[in-house]
Amino acid sequence: MRRLLHAILLGLLGAGIVHISVLLLVPEFSERNAWSRLAMATDLYRMTRLDAEAGGTPVVKSVDPLFYAAACRFDLSDGMVRVKAPGNVPFWSVSVYDRSGHNIYSFNDHSATGRVLDSIVLTPAQMIEIRKDLPEELQGAIFVEAAIDEGMFVIRSFVPDDSWKPNVSRFLEQSSCELQDY
Repeated sequence: MRRLLHAILLGLLGAGIVHISVLLLVPEFSERNAWSRLAMATDLYRMTRLDAEAGGTPVVKSVDPLFYAAACRFDLSDGMVRVKAPGNVPFWSVSVYDRSGHNIYSFNDHSATGRVLDSIVLTPAQMIEIRKDLPEELQGAIFVEAAIDEGMFVIRSFVPDDSWKPNVSRFLEQSSCELQDY
């Protein structure tokens, strides 16, 4: 009887480990991840609204209705990418993800100069080159050094009430994601 109980417990423990492993590997093998959905919706270097407020079906469903979001895909083998957004919103945050959806870097408006979104995503080699002779226009930008080729830049902005919806929508729609050649 003890052997049977021991075998059942060992089997349950093994099944639990396998189950957790499979759940953690699902994003790696999924063909309908955020990168794929965004690739079907738009091209590289194009900021795209992710929420339903932009009209139509959302590219990626948000779990928080008080945040609107936009994203762009980029390829650092083409050069560094500059992401900017004009305007004043109550709060914004940014995340840079690799193609698999792993978060590489995050920051928010409290990290930015004057709470203005101006960021450069680049590889370590590109960072070395740009630091040799930093252009004046990049002095206040936040540099995100990422050892990746392809990635996504996601902007989220807080909408505290309905009166802020137009400002936040304008902030996201006027944001840009541009390949830079310095």
